[in-house]
Amino acid sequence: MTTPICDFVRQYRDSDTLRLHMPGHKGKPLLGMEALDLTEIAGADSLYEAEGIIRESESNASALFGCPTLYSTEGSSQCIRAMLYLVCLYAAAQGKKPVIAAGRNAHKTFLSAAVLLDFDLLWLYPEEPDSYLSCRLTPAEVERMLAEKPVTAVYLTSPDYLGNTVDIAGIAAVCHAHGALLLVDNAHGAYLRFLPGSAHPMDLGADLCCDSAHKTLPALTGAAYLHLGSDLPPVFYEEAKNALAMFGSTSPSYLILQSLDAVNGYLNDGYRDKLAEWIETVRICREKLTAHGYRFCGDEPMKLTICAVAYGYRGDELAGILRSQGMECEFADPDFLVLMITPETGREGLCRLTEVLLSLPSRLPAEQKPPRFSLPERVFSPREASFMPREILPAVQCAGRVLAAVHTGCPPAVPIAVCGERIDEGVLACLRYYGTEECCVVKEI
Repeated sequence: MTTPICDFVRQYRDSDTLRLHMPGHKGKPLLGMEALDLTEIAGADSLYEAEGIIRESESNASALFGCPTLYSTEGSSQCIRAMLYLVCLYAAAQGKKPVIAAGRNAHKTFLSAAVLLDFDLLWLYPEEPDSYLSCRLTPAEVERMLAEKPVTAVYLTSPDYLGNTVDIAGIAAVCHAHGALLLVDNAHGAYLRFLPGSAHPMDLGADLCCDSAHKTLPALTGAAYLHLGSDLPPVFYEEAKNALAMFGSTSPSYLILQSLDAVNGYLNDGYRDKLAEWIETVRICREKLTAHGYRFCGDEPMKLTICAVAYGYRGDELAGILRSQGMECEFADPDFLVLMITPETGREGLCRLTEVLLSLPSRLPAEQKPPRFSLPERVFSPREASFMPREILPAVQCAGRVLAAVHTGCPPAVPIAVCGERIDEGVLACLRYYGTEECCVVKEI
C-alpha cells in the first residue's frame, strides 16, 4: 500500500531545499524530527481541501476501514465535534432543532460540543449502572427512549474507559427503525476493524464514528479518524471536511499526518494475523491472572481492567506498585486499574507485568463500594450554564448549587455531573469518593 505523505516529506527532507516557509525551525534539529515537520507547501496538499497526497492517503485508509474515512490531527475530540455539527446541519436542512440522546458516560468533548452547538440533549442511562465510567445500554433501553421522544441521533461511547462494549448492531437497528442516526465514540477501538470478525462500529451499523488511532494503533498522539457510513444523506459527505476544519487548527501537524499515512502500511502488512496472535497471548495472560484470584471487567480484548477491590487493593494502590516496578498504567481510581496493551507491548513486557501481579498476595476483598449514582436535576442547558457568572467553591459547600463548568482531567475525562445540573447529595457523595475537592458553580445573585 502506498504511503504518499511519508514519501513526499522524505523526498523534501533529502532535497536540501532552502525553507522560506513555516515552521520557524527550518528543518534544523532541536528534538530530532524537525526535518520531517512541514506546512502546506507546494505538493504537500492541504488537509481540509485535500486533492493530492493527503486525499490518496485517506483513500487508502478508507479501503482499510471499508468506509469513507477522513483524518484528524487533533484526536477524536475534533471528530466528535465534527460529527455533532454534521448532525446539526442535517437537522437544520429539515427545519428542525437537533435532539441528541447520549449515553451518560460521554467524554467531556461531547459536552463542549453541546455548549458550542446548543442542540437539545437527552441522557441515556442503564437501569443497573455500575460506574459513572460505564453506560452499558441495551437495545431495549434505547428503544424505550426513542418510542417516547423524537430523536435526531443517538450518541454512544463503546468501548468505554473500562473496556465495556455495547450491542452496536442491536442499537443501530433500533435507531434506524425510529429514523435516528447512530454516532459512536470508538476512540478506544480503532483495532476492532481488524479482528478475525470485525467488531468495528461501522461494520455493525453505525452511521458516524470516530477512532483515536493513537490509542490502540502505533500512531502519534493526536492521530484520529472520522468514519462516515455508506448510506448517509449527501450533506454529510459534502460538509465533512468543513466540519473538521471548523474545529481544527489551520496548521494541522504533518508529523501526525505522516503517522496516519505510515499506519496504513502497517495495517495492510499482516496486521490482522499479528493482532489475532497477540489477542490470544493476552487471553492466556488474563486466564493465568484470573486463576490466581484477579477479577476483570470489560469485554474489550486489548484492555486489561482489573477490579482491584476484589483482590483486596485499591486501584490507585496497584498503580503505585506497578509504578515502583517501572510500569505506568493508563488509569486508576479507587475501584479499577486500567492497562492498555497492544502488540507493541510485546511478550516480554506482558510477561513482566504478569510476574509483578502474580507476586502480590491476595487480600480479603475491600468493603468499599462506589456511591450509587442517579441523574441529577437539570436546571439549565449546558450552554446556558456555561455563560452564567460563576465561582469556584469547595465541593462540601456546593450542595444545592448548579454546576457551571465541568473540570475533570483526562483520563478519564468523563464528568460525574454536567454543567446546568444541580449538585445533590448523590453527586456530592460521588465527588468525595473520587477525590474532587472543588466545583465551578453558577454564582448566586
